[in-house]
Amino acid sequence: MRTKIYCLLMVYFGVTTALSRKQQHLELGLRRTAPQGLKEVISPYENDQVNDDEILEVPAQCLEADGYYPDSKQCDKYYDCKDGKYTEKLCPDGLVFNDFSPEHEKCDLPFGVDCSKRPNRQTPQSSQHCPRMHGYFAHENARICDTFYYCVEGKFNMITCPDGLVFSEKSGICNWPDEAQKHGCGSRELFNFTCPQVDTAIAATHPRYPDLEDCQFFYVCINGETPRRSGCKLGQAFDERTKKCDWARNVPECKDWYKDQLTDEELYALEHPVSRLKVNDTQSKRRGSRP
Repeated sequence: MRTKIYCLLMVYFGVTTALSRKQQHLELGLRRTAPQGLKEVISPYENDQVNDDEILEVPAQCLEADGYYPDSKQCDKYYDCKDGKYTEKLCPDGLVFNDFSPEHEKCDLPFGVDCSKRPNRQTPQSSQHCPRMHGYFAHENARICDTFYYCVEGKFNMITCPDGLVFSEKSGICNWPDEAQKHGCGSRELFNFTCPQVDTAIAATHPRYPDLEDCQFFYVCINGETPRRSGCKLGQAFDERTKKCDWARNVPECKDWYKDQLTDEELYALEHPVSRLKVNDTQSKRRGSRP
């Protein structure tokens, strides 16, 4: 009888030890495979059952405080955490999660969000002129530098930059060619102008030069080297003598520049605008003179 009891005890302790070792190996394996900064969470709900190979990766902060937290690998994915539970969410295609504060749930354009540490994004949902559903995108023709598309819900609006500027794919706005640094859209490629060589003293003043093909425009040479095309107001021309804008009639070589564009009356109205204050004052006097 003692022999039988002894054998049963040996079997019991052997099975218990084997199970403990299996659990230890499983736990050790999970610790090795869990990414740094994340906690291995079997389930956000206490009563759920998940297989050993379905370990969920959730930001460690999610277990410590309520809020909105970014995914560690995908820039447009984030977690809505509340009471130790979480909901996985995706920003609309083209937008990314802005993790500036866990108190705010905000998807934003990628230009002002650092996605270098979580570069992955969802599969694009493209349409005509829109590589993704939302965002600012360059023209398909790389030689067209000043035109881009603004896309909302996969529908586009074509926008043209002001004269002298090009679309910057880095910032999503129109910018000077030398700052946009877009391939094929530099100052040399766009402008038929090269800054003259000057001494250091003059270069420091960012000298100005007329656009010989258009009286309304001129070039500013940044540090005497990089040209930026700028312009005067409608009705004005660049005066090479003063290096300033003036009314075209005061610039001898440009006095007839607007002849085929504006009438004399229109030019006069531009030079002598009627202020709103005077208009309102006249209207009030008229109202007061009525019987």
